[in-house]
Amino acid sequence: MERKNRPAVKSLPLLIGRKPIMEALESGAAMEKIFMLRSATGPEINTIKTLARNLNIPVSQVPVEKLDNLTKSQHQGVVAWASLLNYIDLQAGISHIVEQGQTPLFVLLDGITDVRNVGAIARSALCCGAQALILPTSHAASLTEEAVKASAGALHKILLCRIPSVPQAVDVLKLNGIQILGTQMKGSVPVYDADMTIPSCIVMGAEDTGISKDVLKRADVLIRIPMVTAFDSLNVSVATGMILYEAAKQRILEHK
Repeated sequence: MERKNRPAVKSLPLLIGRKPIMEALESGAAMEKIFMLRSATGPEINTIKTLARNLNIPVSQVPVEKLDNLTKSQHQGVVAWASLLNYIDLQAGISHIVEQGQTPLFVLLDGITDVRNVGAIARSALCCGAQALILPTSHAASLTEEAVKASAGALHKILLCRIPSVPQAVDVLKLNGIQILGTQMKGSVPVYDADMTIPSCIVMGAEDTGISKDVLKRADVLIRIPMVTAFDSLNVSVATGMILYEAAKQRILEHK
C-alpha cells in the first residue's frame, strides 16, 4: 500500500500553514484532504475543523513526522492537498440530475482506496450513462493526477459528490426515492434480473472486504455477477463496468 500511495503526495499542490488554509476554506476553495497535527490547538485550528466539516473535506490527525515529510516549510501543524477537481453536495447533485429530466444512475464507492480503480470506475460510469460518483470522506482514495489519468479525463466530466459517510449517503439517496443496489458475490439477484431503469445507485465495496455491513442492511437489492467458473474474483473496476453496462443496456432498450 505504501508503494501505491507515494506518488499521490507529489501529484497534488500543497497549502501550508493555518492562515492560508483557513482563508482558502473561507473562500470555498476545493481541497482533497487536510493533514493536522494531533496536538494542534487554537482558534484557527477550530475554525479549520469547522469549515472542513461543513465542506465535507476529510481531516486526518497525524504525527509531526507526516507533516514534515509533506513539506520542509513551517507548517504550523496543518497542511492541505488542494484538489484537482470540484465536488458538489449529494443532495444538490440529485436535484440537478432530476431537474435535467434524467433518471439518476449513481455509483457509491464504499472503501475503495486504489486511485487507479477509482479512475477506471469513473471512466466506465461516464461511458455507461451514470451521472455521479459518490465518495465518502473517510476510507476513500484521494483523487490525484494518477486517478484523473486512469479515468481518461472522466473525473472532470462526471459529478463528484462527497459526503461524510457511506451510510449517510445511502440515507440521503433513499429519501430521494433512489434504490440502493448493493453488490455481493453471494447476492440473491443476478445483475441482469435487477431493474436498473428506475432511479438507482450501485454500491461498490473494497476488493478485500466488500461493502460494509451497514450498507448490506440498508440495500434494497443485493446483486451478483454470475460466474462461469469457480474463480469468482473480479477486479472492482471491472465488476463495476459490467454492472454499469447492464444498466445502460436496460435503459437503452427501455427507450426503443
